[in-house]
Amino acid sequence: MAARNDGIIRAVLGPTNTGKTHLAIERMCAHSSGVIGFPLRLLAREVYDRVVKLKGEKAVALLTGEERIAPPTARYWLSTVESMPVDQDHAFCAIDEAQLGTDPERGHVFTDRLLRARGREETLILGSATLKPLVRQLIPEAEIVSRPRFSTLRYAGSTKLSRLPPRSAIVAFSAEQVYALAEMLRRFKGGAAVVMGALSPATRNAQVDMFQRGEVDYLVATDAVGMGLNMDVAHVAFAGLEKFDGRRDRRLTISEMAQIAGRAGRHQRDGTFGTLGLGGDNGPAFTDEEINAIEEHRFRPLDHLYWRSSDLDFTDVTSLIRSLEARSDDPLLRPAPLSIDLAVLKALAEDPAIAARRGAAARRLWAACGLPDFRKVGPMHHARMVRRIFGYIADGGHVAQDWFAAEVSRLDNVAGDIEALADRLAGVRSWAYIAHRSDWLADPAKWAERTRHVESRLSDALHGALTQRFVDRRTAVLVRDIGARGADALPVTVSAEGEVSVGPEPIGHLTGFEFKVDPAARLADKRLLLAAAERRLGDELDRRARDLCAGEDTRFTLFAPAGGDIGIAADGHLLARLAPGRSVTEPALRTVRALDRLSAPVRTALRAHMEAWLERQVTRHCGDLARLTAASTDRHYGPPVRALTAMLADAGGLLPRKALAEPIGQLDRPMRAALHKLKVRLGALDVFVPSLLKPEAQRWRAALLAVRGNQPMPALPRPGASILPAESDRQGACLAYRRLGDTWLRVDLADRLAAHAHQMRAARRAEGEALDPIDRALVTSLGLGDDALARLMAEVGFQEQGGAWSWRGTRPRSRARPQPARPGNAFAALAGLKR
Repeated sequence: MAARNDGIIRAVLGPTNTGKTHLAIERMCAHSSGVIGFPLRLLAREVYDRVVKLKGEKAVALLTGEERIAPPTARYWLSTVESMPVDQDHAFCAIDEAQLGTDPERGHVFTDRLLRARGREETLILGSATLKPLVRQLIPEAEIVSRPRFSTLRYAGSTKLSRLPPRSAIVAFSAEQVYALAEMLRRFKGGAAVVMGALSPATRNAQVDMFQRGEVDYLVATDAVGMGLNMDVAHVAFAGLEKFDGRRDRRLTISEMAQIAGRAGRHQRDGTFGTLGLGGDNGPAFTDEEINAIEEHRFRPLDHLYWRSSDLDFTDVTSLIRSLEARSDDPLLRPAPLSIDLAVLKALAEDPAIAARRGAAARRLWAACGLPDFRKVGPMHHARMVRRIFGYIADGGHVAQDWFAAEVSRLDNVAGDIEALADRLAGVRSWAYIAHRSDWLADPAKWAERTRHVESRLSDALHGALTQRFVDRRTAVLVRDIGARGADALPVTVSAEGEVSVGPEPIGHLTGFEFKVDPAARLADKRLLLAAAERRLGDELDRRARDLCAGEDTRFTLFAPAGGDIGIAADGHLLARLAPGRSVTEPALRTVRALDRLSAPVRTALRAHMEAWLERQVTRHCGDLARLTAASTDRHYGPPVRALTAMLADAGGLLPRKALAEPIGQLDRPMRAALHKLKVRLGALDVFVPSLLKPEAQRWRAALLAVRGNQPMPALPRPGASILPAESDRQGACLAYRRLGDTWLRVDLADRLAAHAHQMRAARRAEGEALDPIDRALVTSLGLGDDALARLMAEVGFQEQGGAWSWRGTRPRSRARPQPARPGNAFAALAGLKR
């Protein structure tokens, strides 16, 4: 089919729904042989089935990357543009959607077929009217035929999902959005068919058949629906007007919008298009210019096509790359952007052993690089698979059957969800492509059948999974039965125990503000009732929130399980989590997702109420700690006081005295008096605030410090405990206890023992008598062991000699500036200083 001057060349150009594909089929069947190249495998398969009905299986061939049906007597070939048999001679040739020559990834292939693929007797170039000036300049001998649209297309504005008319198609631009919309349609409308370019023909056909038979009235698809798939669609709703084109997110061009919108209406039936309103807004918006252009089919003509040379130099890999990057002399033919096959070739050419390949080996390398990236993993990852394949075929060998069989067997698994099945389908498409390369496998027919069987199994499983997840036939019937009454009219009740019912049907339980669905309510005939309940629960949730705001503080509690998150609960149900804020005593509040269902004013009021409750509780239990925080920035106090209070506040109100040696050394009498008013105890061993050692104050300090450091709640000691064993949780113990070997002693008690020892030492100097520095009664009542007592006395400055305690003085203190405890490491700072 190389370009030639004989034969008729016609360019049939116009908008969608002009019967161009039907014309191509009709003209091809009028000739003795022919070929049509399509932009999609799905479309090639659809037309193949139609031509088989006209000419019989033995006369018709299908050729795509992953599928090859080629009877020896085939005269009519249906293929993707990449797979067109350009080396064969046919009486007729047609290229569909030729305007895709502007596509950055595949455009150069369409351009090549536009310029080179010819029928012996007739050639048809099918595409948009925007292609007309380029056809005139590039193919001046072509006869241009304009085709008007058979029906009118009108803009219908934005429509909410619940008000979409039957026979609507929603177009989205990611698999995630397609699935989300289909799920919403299942809940509210009984279901939807799903069509995406990544589906196998069998899965796509099964989904479309459901829509065509009327089992579902809605279709959710990617923009692949704009490529010639013929369905009875009355309205097209755009879920978005931007798409990721492989390089960036961008707005659809007007031509792309028109291509998709043109699926609405068929033959003589008019159609409408618009946008989908979600989440209370009107969704994406068309401009007036875009609306007028789509309705009147007036678009800016194309001024270029992407081109890549087909005259390749296989002398060596470097020459091959150079010929692929050659530029055309025609300014209308722009160099094609870097496509996946060339990107993989360049990546592999970085290996000197591969770069040195010449002649036939270079041809095989380029053929291997043509393996499509069905898995969408990108050039670098895809190059690994291509490298391995080339390693087998480089010198005319075959792909190892053991490897091929193992990979296909791994994919032959119909278990899993939709995403897993779709991933396996994408994977098996690569192996199907390899199986249809007769020179790559020792027994290609065997492996082509094997991959076809696996793809068929996965397609059936995927169709079943899509139908199970997105189609509820009984609910679809229920939607029709409700009619004008609507789901909102169904009675929704909540019992005193929290059981939620729609009519007589219990469907779940409302626990606090979280609606938990009864597993039995997921049955097909209850899904619409579930949707109605979720929409109607807002009033009940608002009532509960207002009741909390008007109630007593005792309904709220600090939620702080050991090892878990920290937050605020009401009636036992978590409503908000605490997060780091401006200071230890001023954490931020993050409401749980369940409160998002509240109306905005009520949600704001409940949040304000919880913030006020939190402030009151911090003031009540940790007020002295809050005052330390305030004093650290109050210029009324001298620098030593501000430094000491800042460090003490960051540590939660307790630090070993040696950590504060420098600021303590700078304190004068008025400063010490100021600290006394702030209730700071400058003990012999520790500096602390006695009120913060109370059990509930310890609990709140632990929670606030954990929030400040993004840590879980530590395990706290038993309330009121004087002594703890060594195995106690370090983070919990260090909040109020001093480590003495295998024992933890509460710091206020350690301070009493230290103070008594110093008092006895002072009395001895005054009276000259040897007095026992140990408060024996307190030690006995505490049950403090000898080792712990000896360690404590040593830290105070005493040592035992011959059964008597004598003063030896404290160890010299380091003059290095102590570092304040960092908020995120307060527990570690305390624990480390108390070893």
